[in-house]
Amino acid sequence: MPRAVLAETQIHPAVRDKIARHHSAIVHEVQSAVAAHPVVVVGMGINPFPKKAKRLLEEAGVPYHYIAYGSYFSKWRERNALKMWTGWPTLPMVFVRGTLIGGAEDLQKLIASAELARLVADSPEPS
Repeated sequence: MPRAVLAETQIHPAVRDKIARHHSAIVHEVQSAVAAHPVVVVGMGINPFPKKAKRLLEEAGVPYHYIAYGSYFSKWRERNALKMWTGWPTLPMVFVRGTLIGGAEDLQKLIASAELARLVADSPEPS
């Protein structure tokens, strides 16, 4: 089932550019990191779940690139742009070979099933 996204035709032309530019720098920064690194974790300070994701990857011996944006009290607007872009509501956001695989719990399931190792080993580098 495709995720619900408001159709471009249902957004007034006068605000489309504003939506497209909403904290676009942070989105471009993550897109660049995802294109440059096989595994990327996007997180924030204080939150224990990005820490869990990093620990899981370290224990699995999987190198990753980490990007942190603020804490609970800062950069929430910028993080909101990432949530709008991905549709993923929480942090961390874990990307493997250019694909969002979810958060820490989703990563843990992929590690337990050995699917993460397959994704990291068998997939080509992101473009």
